[in-house]
Amino acid sequence: MEDTLLFVIEVLGTLAFAVSGIRLAARKHFDWFGAYTIGVVTAIGGGTTRDLLLGAPPFWMLSWMYLAVTGLGFVIVVTLKKVLASDSGSLFLFDAIGLALFVLTGLQKSLDYGYPMWVAIIMGMITGSFGGILRDVLINEEPLFFRKDIYATACLAGGFVYWGVDALGGGAVACQLLCAVTILFLRIGALRWGWHLPTMRED
Repeated sequence: MEDTLLFVIEVLGTLAFAVSGIRLAARKHFDWFGAYTIGVVTAIGGGTTRDLLLGAPPFWMLSWMYLAVTGLGFVIVVTLKKVLASDSGSLFLFDAIGLALFVLTGLQKSLDYGYPMWVAIIMGMITGSFGGILRDVLINEEPLFFRKDIYATACLAGGFVYWGVDALGGGAVACQLLCAVTILFLRIGALRWGWHLPTMRED
């Protein structure tokens, strides 16, 4: 049951990140193959990095489902391009959902491999954010990970909430739900109320 839930979360996260990556590529006027490639990189980049660090086979090599789900994301963007283009918050929403879901998979998989919680929190952040870093590098954007926006910090906060709920005896569902809600709340707050970290200044 737990493995099935993790698989479902990973598939949904793949779809959300694929849509966000492909839509951003469309803004840059990539061709269809280029846009699909950006979607794939966004969707699997973080999980692949995590699996390599954990010594596990990269997750997308174990099932064709992930590449197919990215293809579904491509169809969604092409079919609903007018709706998505008119809604400036849709890219942000898909990215935020993908971030929350992938942080969960990174946390859970690391714990399943027997790593301590502090490692799992870092792996959750890597799973959630590294696909976006690769996406931004490939499309020649400053990675969101390194900006003052609440992004990596949201991943860490969600991980610590997971840790706290687990320490208090909460079940797996409660840990996962509150972790995801925390990440979504912080990302939405960053957009709505301009929350951000202080920036480094030479002066």
